[in-house]
Amino acid sequence: MKLTAGQYHQLAIQRINASGAFLDDGDKGLLLPGKFIPKDAKVGDVLEVFVYHDSEDRLIATTTKPKAVLGDIANLKVVSTTNQGAFLDWGLMKDLFVPRSKQRSGMRVGGYYIVKIYTDEQTGRVVASEKIEPFLSNETLTVKEKEIVDLLVYRTTNLGYEVIINNQHIGLVYFNEVFQKLALGDTLKGTIKTIRPDNKIDVSIGQTGYKKVVNEETKILDLLREHNGYLPFHDKSDPEEVYEFFGMSKKTFKMTLGKLYKERKIEFTQTGIKLIDKD
Repeated sequence: MKLTAGQYHQLAIQRINASGAFLDDGDKGLLLPGKFIPKDAKVGDVLEVFVYHDSEDRLIATTTKPKAVLGDIANLKVVSTTNQGAFLDWGLMKDLFVPRSKQRSGMRVGGYYIVKIYTDEQTGRVVASEKIEPFLSNETLTVKEKEIVDLLVYRTTNLGYEVIINNQHIGLVYFNEVFQKLALGDTLKGTIKTIRPDNKIDVSIGQTGYKKVVNEETKILDLLREHNGYLPFHDKSDPEEVYEFFGMSKKTFKMTLGKLYKERKIEFTQTGIKLIDKD
């Protein structure tokens, strides 16, 4: 059995002693320190553990979930630096190392940096690199239009936000299609809007179209109930006021109102919208 550092594994408990639980790794056993053993765990139980190298370069297991795993691109905080490199907090006892050669212009303690987590071929250790472009490519795409994807806000351009898609590709969210505050390093869900002939990808935040409307229905109905069944908003309301109050774009707001009206859940008045009492 070959265990990969930086990933989760399902392993059975072989034995338990004062040091902790030893998990079946096909050899002498992989140590899960005692403080990480689940309550009432016993020999034979299968545990999901994260495997990584300890401070002495030995493979070790933990039930603690890290902030990111092997292959991820994540926004992590620097907790210390040395002449050799920087160490990032990724949620485990041993911090994640970034060699100086993999930094752009030096990292500072307390700063957050977007890095790629990968395996160093020479040492076999899990490390990180701030130079993430070699890990990204739109040459061969693994996504399609209308697909829901994971996004990480990477940087800004003249047109909008460049986002990393599923840790693999680069896409663009246009400024005029963003109706929430975004910061570099934010992670969120998005939808592949358009794939251009040159494989450039346009992305929208969240879900699009009818699916998004369904998700916003409950929000509007709850707000109506909280305000005695009436709100001074309608399809002619100012887009900025709509976003500030409802947290959604004017387009989504109008589509949602239309659906609620057709379902006889709301009615329009001269000054706003009113909840229809079903009782």
